[in-house]
Amino acid sequence: MQATAFTFDPATRAGSVLLDDGTPVPFDAAAFDAGGLLLLRPGQRVRIRTEGAGEARRVVFVTLQTFPDPTAADGVNDR
Repeated sequence: MQATAFTFDPATRAGSVLLDDGTPVPFDAAAFDAGGLLLLRPGQRVRIRTEGAGEARRVVFVTLQTFPDPTAADGVNDR
């Protein structure tokens, strides 16, 4: 799934993304660390993986679109 980085705090490595429909979804340091990034700037397009639905939805992986998702079936796109 794709999204746009919305907020990011380098001290806590947590922030939020905006889905294409404008819905904000937070991510924690574990989701940021899973993507292998060093920094994230608001406005960057990112690839995310989520778990849960509705109010319980959370981002569990965030990285740049050009970086692979090692757990994806094809190593690039998450399903």
